[in-house]
Amino acid sequence: MSDRAPAHGAVVLAAGASTRLGRPKQLVVHRGETLVRRAAGLALATRPRDAVIVLGFAAESVFPQVADLPLRRIDCADWQRGLGASLRAGIDALSADCAGVLVVLCDQPALDAAHLLALCDAWRRAPDRGVASRYANRIGVPALLPRSWFDALDATSDRGMRDLLVQQHDRIDAIANEALAVDIDVPGDLGHLR
Repeated sequence: MSDRAPAHGAVVLAAGASTRLGRPKQLVVHRGETLVRRAAGLALATRPRDAVIVLGFAAESVFPQVADLPLRRIDCADWQRGLGASLRAGIDALSADCAGVLVVLCDQPALDAAHLLALCDAWRRAPDRGVASRYANRIGVPALLPRSWFDALDATSDRGMRDLLVQQHDRIDAIANEALAVDIDVPGDLGHLR
């Protein structure tokens, strides 16, 4: 990356209570590491200018999994309001010199660094556009949004950035990765980790 390339920040969302799973999904172990550590490591592999992890439920159990990594802890007091509140807390905490934000969740076990790097590369080519992942006939996270969209993110929504991605669909480049359709939400999903 050249010095003139726009810099992105990374937000790892790890605040949810995983009520359908019955235990914090952030602490589920996959390939020898917890899902939260894996997601944080993948986000950091993109070499963001700034990186934060947003915590809420079980924060004191989740944070030790990433405490040694170069990211800042952001505690979201109103995490129970949903993904929008956590996303807003993370974005608001990012350094002002981040021209975009890469948003990563903890519950996509098939996510890899190559996909995140492809999102970043596509965004750098057109930093006024968004770049999102395409799977299950829709666009979603991980996604990289330009700073000019930050104010449009609804902190009151429990849908995270989904509404914004729909509204801006004609200004989003999509990178397909059907494996990302698998996420960890209910106990039956744990079978995907084998």
